[in-house]
Amino acid sequence: MDTQTLITLLSVAIGAGIGGGILAGLLGVGGGIVIVPALYFALSLTGMEPGLTMQVAVGTSLATIIFTAMSSAYGHYKKGSVDTDLLKLWGPSILVGVLLGGTLGGLVDGRILIGVFAVVAALVAIDMVFRKVRTGPEPRSFSKPVWAFFGTLAGAISAMMGIGGGTVCVPLLNFLGYDIRKAVGTSAAIGFIIGVPGAITYILTGWGQDGLLPFSLGYVNLLAVLVIIPLTTTFARVGVKIAHSIPQRALRLAFGLFLGLTSLRMFMDLLGSLS
Repeated sequence: MDTQTLITLLSVAIGAGIGGGILAGLLGVGGGIVIVPALYFALSLTGMEPGLTMQVAVGTSLATIIFTAMSSAYGHYKKGSVDTDLLKLWGPSILVGVLLGGTLGGLVDGRILIGVFAVVAALVAIDMVFRKVRTGPEPRSFSKPVWAFFGTLAGAISAMMGIGGGTVCVPLLNFLGYDIRKAVGTSAAIGFIIGVPGAITYILTGWGQDGLLPFSLGYVNLLAVLVIIPLTTTFARVGVKIAHSIPQRALRLAFGLFLGLTSLRMFMDLLGSLS
């Protein structure tokens, strides 16, 4: 890796760390929705094969989410926005989903991950922008098997996208009747459950893979991790303050519009790699 490419990677990592941290606290997304496309763009400049590039971006993002989620979740917990009972109910099934999704994501063609990322981000963006929120939402009651299904699905998709769960869990919890701020806070805590096993899975599935950059453990690049983590954990606190000071509708619109732009960019990259 030449000096110019190294500088580009570090610059993008710094920007992703700041932006990802703010969004982690603001939206409960773990920062991965920013970090994955940013790292994908930076790593593509190194000449890596597109599919492999996406796998490294996803694996590296999951490693950074471990620390970002802890910082964001603690901030929301102090404000009473983390539902600990829901974490106990949902945690085991999310863990199962992460192990399934992480293993699949580390073994399939990375372009499939790009497609998954783009499609899910687009669907969530449409939901968050256009669906009306009911006044005084009440959490809906479901049996444990139904909750287990939702958790496994959310964990699998999150592991394949390299995100902390908020992109999937925030709109899902809001749809199930949870207040948007409690959905954001609880999803931030879920990010930790996703990040730890997800990162380990991508390290193992990428171990010994040819064509990886220096300072890599499997599909996790340690250089990018060391740059991003201090920034995301610091700026997550800024996002938490913003989340508790703006209207809920504005929070949903900000989330949806950002995801829409991200999805569009990933679709363009996918079409470019296929051609």
